[in-house]
Amino acid sequence: MPFGKTNLKFTISMNKYFASFFFAFFLFVGSAQDSLQTHSPSTQRLKVDGVAAVVGDYVILESDIDKTLIDLQSQGVSVKDIERCSLLGKLMEDKLYAHHAEQDSLEVSKQDIDSYVDQTIDYFVQQLGSVDKVLEFYNKKDEQSFRDELFEINKTQQLAQKMQAKVVEEVELTPEEVRQFFNNIPVDERPVFGAELEVAQIVIEPKVTQEATDKIIKQLESIRIDVLENGSSFSTKAILYSQDPGSRSRGGKYTLYRKRPQMVKEFRDAAFRLQEGEISDPFKTDFGWHIVMVDKIRGQEVDVRHILMIPEVTSQALKEAKEKIQKIRDRIVDNELTFEEAARSFSDEKETRANGGVLINPSTGDTRFELTKMDPVFYSQVQKLKDNEISTPLIEESRTGVKKYKILKVTNRFDEHVADYVNDYTRVKELALKEKQLKTIQKWMVEKIEDTYVSVNEDNKSCEFSNQWVKE
Repeated sequence: MPFGKTNLKFTISMNKYFASFFFAFFLFVGSAQDSLQTHSPSTQRLKVDGVAAVVGDYVILESDIDKTLIDLQSQGVSVKDIERCSLLGKLMEDKLYAHHAEQDSLEVSKQDIDSYVDQTIDYFVQQLGSVDKVLEFYNKKDEQSFRDELFEINKTQQLAQKMQAKVVEEVELTPEEVRQFFNNIPVDERPVFGAELEVAQIVIEPKVTQEATDKIIKQLESIRIDVLENGSSFSTKAILYSQDPGSRSRGGKYTLYRKRPQMVKEFRDAAFRLQEGEISDPFKTDFGWHIVMVDKIRGQEVDVRHILMIPEVTSQALKEAKEKIQKIRDRIVDNELTFEEAARSFSDEKETRANGGVLINPSTGDTRFELTKMDPVFYSQVQKLKDNEISTPLIEESRTGVKKYKILKVTNRFDEHVADYVNDYTRVKELALKEKQLKTIQKWMVEKIEDTYVSVNEDNKSCEFSNQWVKE
């Protein structure tokens, strides 16, 4: 089976379920995360009523499986294809990851977990009306014990995620491996890709006055001096002043990985030049102006905090940006220049400008957007565009509040089709990489299960697990 179909399908579907119902899963698992105090497999372990399995230092209760299934049903998820044994196997995988993350001294941020707990409780308070109603609904005796439970559960989940990421971080593919992967798929089993579009855009950003920029830089420099010379808390400053909604509640904290460039280049360059405790001078990215401080360096991982401030844009600047992009559109419609020429000459979006404005799909890394997987807002903007039609000027606002104008054009359409090695190389490569990562994980699982204390109760030993949890 070139795809490793059964395991891959189950892994993907379970990841989807667990991501979608992250909050509720955490709330129901409860004491399943309780740690056994002894670490030695040879130590006699007491039989606890209701224990479904033990993996390393973690126990999984029968009630955890029941409650998770019930919760999935309550959220409207069909569980007819989710077997109890499969769910137990997934829970055991998570515990194996977490156990070995601790053995490998992988760290998770207490502050990040505390922040997540705060967000979780805030979410349920919004849904139910008050903390007391949340505690009553989930049958918890007090808020602190509820917080403690959420903390331990989330800590275990984060450890599991870090361990899984570590297992596959070195996995790479050669072009020959991609070719072999594709050729090994029977013709009648090759994946079918849905209808897709290629889209290009031209972006015009409102001009920011030098006065507004200088004001922001001065504010950031003042914060930097206050932290370095007066001992003020960078974290508190970030909570109070940062305009980055993704990190503000965490005191501006991000973890950077040297081998995974998940942030823009200017940000990475500034962060990786610093030593622990140092704070950068103000610097600019496409998101605004920043200062960044290094909290801790752990080999290839660097914990940083940053503050983002965005210069104010006047209504007059917005009006001028709209007028400019309208003139560009008129020139394209009048055939004075092509869309591609206009993008290269006038677009303020440097990521797409050199490519004639063609957008890159962040999910796949290629230029195609599958209609059924499009962002709803983006889909509404392009669905009615005909070939070579130029959209009217559209205003777009980022999650940080930055506004800009754009025009769109559908540059290519692809009907639903069976995967082709040449035309769909990027997607085939993605599938091949996932398959290789899965094999790497399976190999790791086999080795670690053999080296780890695992006990499955008699009622669950008849399960047909995808891993060899039941040892001879």
